[in-house]
Amino acid sequence: MPVFANVILPLPLDRLFTYQVAEEDFDALKIGMRVAVPFGKSKVYTGVVAKIHQEEPQQYEAKLIEEILDEKPTVTTHQLKFWAWIASYYMCAEGEVMKAALPSAFLLESETVVELNKKGEFDEDQLNDQEFLIVEALQNQSLLKIQEVMQILEKKTVLPVLNSLVAKNAIIVNQELYKQYKPKLIKYVRLANNYQSEQKLTTLLEELSNAPKQRELILQLFSLQAKLKKPIEKKQLAKESGASASSIKSLVTKGVLEEYTLQKDRVNYEGEVNDIQLHFNKEQEQAYSEIKKHFENNQVTLLHGVTSSGKTEIYIKLIEEVIATGKQVLYLLPEIALTTQLIGRLQAYFGQEVLVYHSKYSVNERVEVYKHVLNNTKGKIVIGARSSIFLPFQDLGLIVVDEAHEATFKQYDPAPRYQARDAAVVLANFFGSQLLLGSATPSLESFHNAELHKYELVKLTKRFGNVLPPAIELVDIKENHKKRKMTGHFSDRLLEEMKEALAEGKQVILFQNRRGFSPILECNTCGHSPQCPNCDVSLTYHQHNNSLRCHYCGYHMAMQQQCIACGSSEITTKGFGTEQVETELEALFPDHKTARMDLDTTRGKYGYEKIITAFEQQQIDILVGTQMLTKGLDFRNVDLVGVMNADSLLNFPDFRAHERSFQLLLQVAGRAGRTKDRGKVLIQTYNPYHQILQQVSSNNYTEMYKEQMDDRYNFKYPPYYRLIKLTLKSRDYNLVNEASAWLAKALSQAFHPHVLGPEFPPVARIRNEYYKNIVVKIPPKNSIGKTKEYINRVLKSYHSIANYRKVRVIINVDPY
Repeated sequence: MPVFANVILPLPLDRLFTYQVAEEDFDALKIGMRVAVPFGKSKVYTGVVAKIHQEEPQQYEAKLIEEILDEKPTVTTHQLKFWAWIASYYMCAEGEVMKAALPSAFLLESETVVELNKKGEFDEDQLNDQEFLIVEALQNQSLLKIQEVMQILEKKTVLPVLNSLVAKNAIIVNQELYKQYKPKLIKYVRLANNYQSEQKLTTLLEELSNAPKQRELILQLFSLQAKLKKPIEKKQLAKESGASASSIKSLVTKGVLEEYTLQKDRVNYEGEVNDIQLHFNKEQEQAYSEIKKHFENNQVTLLHGVTSSGKTEIYIKLIEEVIATGKQVLYLLPEIALTTQLIGRLQAYFGQEVLVYHSKYSVNERVEVYKHVLNNTKGKIVIGARSSIFLPFQDLGLIVVDEAHEATFKQYDPAPRYQARDAAVVLANFFGSQLLLGSATPSLESFHNAELHKYELVKLTKRFGNVLPPAIELVDIKENHKKRKMTGHFSDRLLEEMKEALAEGKQVILFQNRRGFSPILECNTCGHSPQCPNCDVSLTYHQHNNSLRCHYCGYHMAMQQQCIACGSSEITTKGFGTEQVETELEALFPDHKTARMDLDTTRGKYGYEKIITAFEQQQIDILVGTQMLTKGLDFRNVDLVGVMNADSLLNFPDFRAHERSFQLLLQVAGRAGRTKDRGKVLIQTYNPYHQILQQVSSNNYTEMYKEQMDDRYNFKYPPYYRLIKLTLKSRDYNLVNEASAWLAKALSQAFHPHVLGPEFPPVARIRNEYYKNIVVKIPPKNSIGKTKEYINRVLKSYHSIANYRKVRVIINVDPY
């Protein structure tokens, strides 16, 4: 009886494809293994086996699985179940989830390779011109890729020509799989076995008296072995002894030293583990015991603790208890910047038990972490950004979602467009593990769930050590401009406080949520400002490389000395970003060290680490940054935090703008005064009487929650109504309009009046593609599953219209 396997392919396809299993592979193949399978005319993909069965597909003939790539499953059954849930809930393909979940080194892609058939006999006279060209090229080089064949023949359809050559026995077509992952092999040296006895060693040292460098090398090897008590790296020996590589090589050639290689982990903790005792205060003790009580009933728990109240210590205590039982822990963070500081704190407690997983790590490093988690060998604690929920946990005991309100837990592009916080709730349910959401400013959805008793709520209302919360002051810059009390973008009040803090040896953080020097360059004569040719946005001026740059597509040009439109040299910049603030600070405080932390300065792998470490070690006095500065970072010497302009946050076209502003401003305020002295926060604004700013200044979360929930209820927004956003995009402006109107009309037949749009977003064109949005609101009484089914049916009808297939539809469930 033939055996078949359903395989998930890393492609946006709605269904799984069935392949036949060769008889010799029956026993070896298991669910969760990676297999190389042919797909289409010339491609081979890495797929994952989701099901093994004996039902032959009816619509097509099942192709054979070409190769089994694993000896044991790479994907667990828990993962396959989780992928299926993500694909179903977020309306995407399982292949897209697989692509996001597995490190790219596991997803081997093929290249079709053509070579001459040396064993076959063929008559060159029988070949036509195109066939002869390929054979001639193969006589000069052993292999040709499909791309190269296309270039030789100057055409795209080359498969018929290749098929004809295969039929004539002239060539062989192979699939070459690229294997990306390479283990890190380190070269080590040791003394050869026949020199291990004392007598032989003495003779050897006497013989080497004429070669002092080689003698010194042997002595250094003994010294290192005695000191380190572990294998000695070849590089390390050369460095410590000051000898050249040729000296070591000649000793290896003589047979005195032996060279051998060992595989080494790329991510290692070299420091010492400190036996640190945690001391809770009364509030922490109470919060901890409440969390433990809720965990006994397996309830999702929301820890609402003000900034600097000691939430991390509670997490550490809970983690300690879970790993003592042999279970795994996932610690989710919204920003890579946050992981750098927290890794140090966790490694001081748990050492090698801590594994780190995020996108700044190389493919090979991520493969190693994946394998450690899969085999449950090293590292019971995984700390990482949102993608770490896809790791192959074997026995997950606890998930901690820190700063659970953060928008960066939501994935926007590419699919799956999941919300890691919500997905973590489902993952914890699959494993029967405990889940703790921690935040100083919980999202309205989480707090609403706590009110409905879907989550349990635990509060920490006092800062650790009874430190007073920072004094928050609003500075009216409209008034300051009138009275000419502004120096650049700094009010006299902010400058005065900065001078005072710096004079006392304290550090200052300044927050401006826009990178670059200036967002708009404008001609004073004709009013023209340079626009991006590919997107509907103006170019941002970056002073450090004197360029104008688009933050959407990366287009850039040199800074213009004259207006492109009228030739006038009277050009000014409007608005300001972190770079301009940094420039002004260097002029205002020339004796103090200033640094900037934004996307431009943290591009490298250790970009965050370098800036955060330098600031912690007080090598930097003033740190300017975007929102990556605001999240959970713990700086002990910061006395003053300044917000350069709060209005840009409040006036954003989004129903969550006010909630996000409150969270962001309160989080940035929380960076000040984390030790005994009370910190100060100055928020510069044109509208100091805005209700959100008043609520921030009085740290009144409850009032903000009630007010925002009233608005959400009145205007039918989450958490009362659910949202599904459909974005249509195409290079053809008229076609986008036509297709979006058709789709909105079709959806309105079932969901009227809960369909908004079609409407152009604030930036309607990006990379020469036009965007149009339709939002479907789902009332609380409606079934989400049935709504999605109906949307899928409408999309099937939509895709059956040939002209509309050119317009791509992107579905985003819970787009907030």
